[in-house]
Amino acid sequence: MTRFADFQSEIYQAGLAGSIPDLPLTAEGLERAAAKVMDPAVYAYVAGSAGTESTARANRAAFQKWEIVPRHLRGVAEPDLSVQLLGTTLPSPLLLAPIGALGAVRPNAELEVARAAAQLGVPMTLSTLSSSTMEEVAAELSQDRRSADGAGGASGIGWFQLYWPTDRELAQSLVQRAERSGFQTLVVTLDTWTLAWRPRDLANGYLPFQRGVGLANYLSDPVFRSRLPTPPEDDLAAAVRLWAEIFPNPDLRWSDLAWLRAQTSLPILLKGICHPDDARAAQDAGLDGLIVSNHGGRQIDGARAALDCLPEVVGASGGLPVLFDSGIRTGADVVKALALGARAVLVGRPYVYGLALAGTPGVLHALRCLLAELDLTVALSGHAGVASLGRDLLARRDTWDQSAS
Repeated sequence: MTRFADFQSEIYQAGLAGSIPDLPLTAEGLERAAAKVMDPAVYAYVAGSAGTESTARANRAAFQKWEIVPRHLRGVAEPDLSVQLLGTTLPSPLLLAPIGALGAVRPNAELEVARAAAQLGVPMTLSTLSSSTMEEVAAELSQDRRSADGAGGASGIGWFQLYWPTDRELAQSLVQRAERSGFQTLVVTLDTWTLAWRPRDLANGYLPFQRGVGLANYLSDPVFRSRLPTPPEDDLAAAVRLWAEIFPNPDLRWSDLAWLRAQTSLPILLKGICHPDDARAAQDAGLDGLIVSNHGGRQIDGARAALDCLPEVVGASGGLPVLFDSGIRTGADVVKALALGARAVLVGRPYVYGLALAGTPGVLHALRCLLAELDLTVALSGHAGVASLGRDLLARRDTWDQSAS
């Protein structure tokens, strides 16, 4: 059976022939390398967060509060990373987080990401703010292709992330287009109804959407186009102004979810849940799952670390599947999030840095590194699969009884 951990053996075997990896093997290394080749304003947009960026730092620090306590002699020859999620079996608990305006990083960026995701069987969550249309990305995901290890053929899984505009007819059109295109799940982002104070972007005077980057789903939408006096091809500035008017949506309420539920048969997940009362409200509203996230620290400076929110949200979820996003960088991070109750995790910035460095091969490299480390960490911690990961795997750094050593 092919394992994600076999990527490690591939690297060592290549080393025997005098070849070493072209790309860094850690998330931090990928970021440093990408920063050297990316346009500085684009790098700042991807890497930056809100205010002093304390929330982004807190997201990473939260993982260090937990330590893995391995067990041994437990029969872990063939660890199983597969998970059941919303009626689908996934080969691993990893998904790609939605990231807008990837076209600023590289032309045809979402299509390149889709190719890598499909090869690995990692679901791709496409942002509303994508630089290729959802139909184009869905077509790319649906193409059969051989997996990264050369075995079999695979079609990708696509989820669609919705930024809910003030124009309900447009929202309806976006959702229905996603369902017709073959996207399997709808992810509604709650925490970005307007953009936060982001000093890095402000210092550069740079917002990709103002330049028309990331607006492909709007510019191609018949409802959006009907709101314009002239086609966006003839007056992009007017289209950008319209987008800027309809994107902020501060008046959304829990009661609006009933309308959204009526527009689609797709499972609906809410992204941005950090409080247990919101988890209960989502259950009452008949939603299908939650994603614990603080938007990678990009929306509120001084917010609680997403990982610290996870156990309370899981406890209040009433059995709804809870996914985790914000701060995942290593296989050990994934293990800790799963042990704290997440059904699966979403990774964001690391795959963008791989994209910036090498397109589809760069995304594949970033994901294979993460999956190989996850595979090894699960087995080395004494578990035959991710299904058995639980709170007993972890100890709090500040409460671990050091006298035992």
